[in-house]
Amino acid sequence: MDRRSFLLGASAALTLPAFGAHAQGAQITGAGATFPNPVYQKWAEAARSAIGIQVNYQSVGSGAGINQIRNRTVDFGATDAPLRAEQLTEGNLLQFPTVMGSLVAIVNIPGITDDQLRLTGPILADIYLGKITRWNDPRITQINPGLALPNLAIAPAYRADGSGTTFVWVSYLAAVSPEWKEKVGVGTSVRFPAGTGARGNEGVAGTVRNVRGAIGYVENAYAITNKLVATQIQNKAGNFVKPDHKSFMAAASAADWSVPGFAANVIDQAGPDSWPIVAPTFILLPTNPTDAARSANVRRFFDWAFTNGSQLAADLEYIPLPESVHNAVRAAWRQGFGA
Repeated sequence: MDRRSFLLGASAALTLPAFGAHAQGAQITGAGATFPNPVYQKWAEAARSAIGIQVNYQSVGSGAGINQIRNRTVDFGATDAPLRAEQLTEGNLLQFPTVMGSLVAIVNIPGITDDQLRLTGPILADIYLGKITRWNDPRITQINPGLALPNLAIAPAYRADGSGTTFVWVSYLAAVSPEWKEKVGVGTSVRFPAGTGARGNEGVAGTVRNVRGAIGYVENAYAITNKLVATQIQNKAGNFVKPDHKSFMAAASAADWSVPGFAANVIDQAGPDSWPIVAPTFILLPTNPTDAARSANVRRFFDWAFTNGSQLAADLEYIPLPESVHNAVRAAWRQGFGA
């Protein structure tokens, strides 16, 4: 099943349980990553009627989300770049995953359609290093026999704001390119050697859509909803794979959740069918909340999402967490909050 058919297919009917009356009319606020914004908005819409919790989530980027939860101006923060154990301790924060998502490379090349162009990790790194500058470069044409690639300048687009999406993207580039790892490195904000910055996944998607020869990176759901042209990418096994549910699930099955803060690494996993750029996204919740009732409602909301929201997430091309991870997160809540 292709990406668009999977996304646009009819959602499975959900039986939403009635929650306790004490939750009715509750409001919680969150801010952060744009990567999971579509699924958080969908969960919020469904939870409002199911359990009476109104969620106001602002998609402002992981960097801003981390800052806002550190300053306690929201009830929860959201980030695609997990914090280290010492950062969590310093900030009195508990970190847990909600779903996994995937990044895709998107292009605007005349005559090239969805999933048609093949790229490799080293080629992507060299494009963003400014070493490959035209679409008919021999390294690209060699792996795309029979594809008419124009003598057109490549226009890389990247996130200008502090971004967990960028963290995931450059983590992949660093994994496949020693030069990228040495010269640019990994972070929510890095100095890109080539290209133009845009704010948010929406900004990158808009840049690619409007500029001939552009390439960018966005969450898969953004590529689909904006009808952008995604590419195949060669995985660690040497196979060119399409960004679809099968390849996402193949990568997700290799995740190790036993690490501190549930910060599983799913970048460039082994497996013949694995999509190479898959990552979890995280919530940051204070262990010393300024309002204990609002903090409890944050946990109540995500508990509802874990129980009832997996199909909603899958309909948006996110990868639901295994039930064992849901239960491990609930255990972390009990340990951190006593309930």
